Amino acid sequence: MTLTDLQALVAFCKYDAAPVYLAETAPPKWRGAFTTGFQLFLSIGNLAANLVNYGTSRVATWGWRLSLGLAAAPAAVILVGALLIPDTPSSLIVRGRVEEARAALRRVRGAKADVDAELEDVARAVEAARAYEDGAFRRILRREHRHHLVMAVAVPLFQQLTGVIVIAFFSPVLFQTAGFGSKAALMGAVILGAVNLGSTLVSTVTVDRYGRRPLFLTGGLLMIICQVAVAWIMGAQIGRNGESAMARPYSIAVLALTCVFSAAFGWSWGPLTWVIPGEIFPVEIRSAGQGVSVAVNLGATFVLTQTFLSMLCAFKYATFIYYAAWVAVMTAFVVAFLPETKGVPLEAMGAVWARHWYWGRFVKPPAKNAEGP
Repeated sequence: MTLTDLQALVAFCKYDAAPVYLAETAPPKWRGAFTTGFQLFLSIGNLAANLVNYGTSRVATWGWRLSLGLAAAPAAVILVGALLIPDTPSSLIVRGRVEEARAALRRVRGAKADVDAELEDVARAVEAARAYEDGAFRRILRREHRHHLVMAVAVPLFQQLTGVIVIAFFSPVLFQTAGFGSKAALMGAVILGAVNLGSTLVSTVTVDRYGRRPLFLTGGLLMIICQVAVAWIMGAQIGRNGESAMARPYSIAVLALTCVFSAAFGWSWGPLTWVIPGEIFPVEIRSAGQGVSVAVNLGATFVLTQTFLSMLCAFKYATFIYYAAWVAVMTAFVVAFLPETKGVPLEAMGAVWARHWYWGRFVKPPAKNAEGP
């Protein structure tokens, strides 16, 4: 196994396991905040990486080695943390370790908490899942899981089609195109990282108060406005052939609009892409659903990182119109097809889908009798 293969395996395991773990251990009324914490610490890591890159860029010969080597520090923290956390109650009950599941639930709810009712709900869900004889990946293809499969593919794919790839990987290139120097472009990436971190904190505080859909909709609307505005500025100042330089006030406007875009993404599609798949899947397909979601996310990331620069060179400012159109599509998708899941216990999530105007036709009749909020 090469280093690249190992890094890919670690990334897949992290993105696959962490959101599910957080969703299964969090209390229903705080599940959004707990799961958003995954994106929060990703944002902290992104900001730290940008600061390290900015600092080590001043070291001519071995700065890149220092930048790469410092990645071992957070990896060590992850390793130690993984040794200290308990397994989830659902996972323990699936393996028949009921008393350990009760102890794990008390550990995350508090030693004096009454966990019997919650544990019984988890046990019933696990028992219902055992009625299936085929594997989770075959189950998720069934008609009654049509809504789960659509969300497992659409939500992570839409996240990448927001145009966040511009922010995450190519913001220095974008800022250089807008007229900033190389050092200033790296500092711009640091500023964007800080903005994204702040907006993710906003999402953590508000996601369980106002719900998932309002954050999706407000974030989508702002992202559309910012991308159209950036396209208009770059089109007017640089032109299709890139013959004219962008004036300084317009360069600053591009930076400001990109910061607003990053903030809108940071409280909407950034964290909620991990929240939604982590909480909507029933236990019998949870592993498959999260696996599909992560695979689509990483696959879309790979494709877009390989094609973005070519798209930017070919389409120029129209690239941002392309992404704005996708944000409009995905915002309409949220309005029509994504129900609100705020405060709903994982074991009662079927009732939410049963009441939906479209997805209700795919839910099995027994699921309609589940208790909802």
